[in-house]
Amino acid sequence: MRCSDRLLSDHTPIRVAVAGAGAFGRNHARVYHELQQQGEAVLAGILDLDADRAQRVAQPFGVAAYSSLEELIERAHPQAVSVAVPTSSHLEVARTLMEAGVDVLIEKPLAASLPQADELIQLAQRHQRIAQTGHLERFNPAVRATLPLITQPMFFEVHRLSVFTPRALDVDVVLDLMIHDLDVVLAFVNSPVKEIRAVGLPILSNKVDIANVRIEFASGCVANFTASRVSTERVRKLRFFQPRQYISLDYTRQDVLVFTVDSAGAAMELLSGKPAQTVTLEKLGALIKPLRPPVQAEEPLRAELRSFLQAVRERSRPQVPLEEGRRALGLALDVLAAIDVHARRVGVEALWGGKA
Repeated sequence: MRCSDRLLSDHTPIRVAVAGAGAFGRNHARVYHELQQQGEAVLAGILDLDADRAQRVAQPFGVAAYSSLEELIERAHPQAVSVAVPTSSHLEVARTLMEAGVDVLIEKPLAASLPQADELIQLAQRHQRIAQTGHLERFNPAVRATLPLITQPMFFEVHRLSVFTPRALDVDVVLDLMIHDLDVVLAFVNSPVKEIRAVGLPILSNKVDIANVRIEFASGCVANFTASRVSTERVRKLRFFQPRQYISLDYTRQDVLVFTVDSAGAAMELLSGKPAQTVTLEKLGALIKPLRPPVQAEEPLRAELRSFLQAVRERSRPQVPLEEGRRALGLALDVLAAIDVHARRVGVEALWGGKA
């Protein structure tokens, strides 16, 4: 039995490593090193097929760099690994780690396809591994503060806009950016998807760079999503309405603002049968109660990795298990399929010689 298979004390540091020394991997390494300073982890190594890149990331933290996964497992002896390699390699890398008895956090999107996601789930079950999907926004303090406020969400308006960067051009904007919000809204609504309508276009790459999606859920809730990686500004906002309430969430500012109608009956009484000039903004405003719920600021990645380490230490179900990563991936792929259907229907694909 590996030591990671036993319940560990709250003060036992977990030996961790990072597979993939790109932008995501560098951030994972940084946070693990910070957690090492607090005795929660021991950063044991950095892996990348590009040995020089692995060394550049590992050197500031004083840890070993590896260009072979087998070498990382044999020499670094990690109990848990963040898998931040390209999506196309998630299954191969995570399979090798789990078969070696290592717990994994797999960055989003979970896999390149649903069959691959299913295999990852089966591998985790077969080898009794703690396996978590890296849906970072689930750990955003604003999202955490919003969850207790959910009653019956009926309409969402979500925007995630970024300036162009060649960082993740191996996937469409839906799998790169929008999937964050798809995952959060799925968690908020907790209802099957009924209908998807979508449009998307490539702008600066040969994949979809900007997309707009309308999703209707079985509950009757409707959600509009816009994601762009060719914007002139950076926006990360989610707004939604539920009975007598409007909630606005800013991911970047980690801020939540709630407006609640104090009494539906009083509002109806004020508006019914009265001349428009007698219904003043002051009177309406008196019925609307603003609230800023307390938000405990924390870097989402730090919260995510601490949650992962806790699951490893306690041998407990992670906060975002692979099944929920698969759910978000499935919806994202359905959105891309809807974009493809729209492009073929209106003949857009012929303009750029690709496939949406």
